[in-house]
Amino acid sequence: MEQKKGRLFLCPTPIGNLEDITLRVLKILKEVEVIAAEDTRVTRKLMNHYGIKKPLISYHEHNKTKKGEEIIKLLLEGRDVALVSDAGTPGISDPGEDLVKAAIEENIEVVPLPGPSAFVTALIASGFSTRRFAFEGFLPKKDKEREKILDDLSNEKRTIIFYESPHRIVKFLRELKEKMGDRRIVIARELTKMHEEFFRGTVEEALLKFNTKEPKGEFVIIIEGVLEEETNDTPDENVKEKALEKVKEYVKGGMAKSQAVKKVSKEFNISKNELYSDIHREN
Repeated sequence: MEQKKGRLFLCPTPIGNLEDITLRVLKILKEVEVIAAEDTRVTRKLMNHYGIKKPLISYHEHNKTKKGEEIIKLLLEGRDVALVSDAGTPGISDPGEDLVKAAIEENIEVVPLPGPSAFVTALIASGFSTRRFAFEGFLPKKDKEREKILDDLSNEKRTIIFYESPHRIVKFLRELKEKMGDRRIVIARELTKMHEEFFRGTVEEALLKFNTKEPKGEFVIIIEGVLEEETNDTPDENVKEKALEKVKEYVKGGMAKSQAVKKVSKEFNISKNELYSDIHREN
């Protein structure tokens, strides 16, 4: 008789506050035979908090090939395995997606459980459109690859979401300003924790903030998409010059640059991004 296969459970864990875990996830973690964890030290703290005692196996980006094969073997032997990441939903910006693909290839049942996700948590509090959005996660480390992605997204109408680490956030913001202009963004850090923070403003304002204050915590960056009214034909140079002078006039009168650009873009029916690009070129 054919060996009954185990099931791979995808178990979201809290992104900060340990109370943000579902009763069903706790039940599954107590019932499975093995828990595959991105960082066993992080997961053990969660297990200790809820009195869960199960064998742990390390599964992360640097050992995913070897450990992935071991986990698939356990599943083929009939053992149920729970996959968790350090925080949030496994399979989102982590090697969990590779394990899921391998399990599907072996006709192993994959059971996804709902739960916390940092980008969804940040998005719903951003104030930007949630109807259509593009999740990009972490940009590649190579500059050329990063530049190409940002170039491709420069005219994206949907809300765009990125993840970034504290030591690269300033570099990311500089790249963003160069490729997309000084558009509106929301930056969320330390979500659900004691020092949770939402920064709302422009890319230039964010650069000023994080250049003068050492960034800490993991970041979710949400960028407003290009608005429909910003996709009109390019205005002639004469109109653009007048619009740029108007922006300068408003700023000189004490208005914030972001407000001045927004006001002038409506008055002259010009893209905000185009105005920001012209201002950037002058500077």
